[in-house]
Amino acid sequence: MVHGSHADSEALWGEVAAVLAPMGLRLSTEKSRVCHVDEGFDFLGFRIQRQVKRGTNKRYVYTWPSKKALTSIIDKVRQITRSNKHRMLADLLRHLNPVLRGWCNHFRHGVSKRTFSYVGYFGGGVWCSGSANDTRA
Repeated sequence: MVHGSHADSEALWGEVAAVLAPMGLRLSTEKSRVCHVDEGFDFLGFRIQRQVKRGTNKRYVYTWPSKKALTSIIDKVRQITRSNKHRMLADLLRHLNPVLRGWCNHFRHGVSKRTFSYVGYFGGGVWCSGSANDTRA
């Protein structure tokens, strides 16, 4: 629901449940909640929240990768770089690039510049620290 009070959204909850029931679906009370867009929520790995744009008084809805999604990619990069099966830097990059490319393609539609910079900094630091050992092997 885009416009209305909290009571309106609670009433809509029952209507949505009635529409989903004939299809054999139901709303999960553990996963679903009613919140204001200013408070923000996580959906499909994105954090969706309305904020004031810098330099103006206008409010816009922004999407960026959630903390859980960021933790997930950092853990994957650590797992790939710490495994001992990469003898050369080219082998490491052959395994790491598809993971990073897929993650970045999923989140490219949001306001993700800072997050991409952080992941690049993290990944670059890992590559540089391990590259000397990999090329000597």
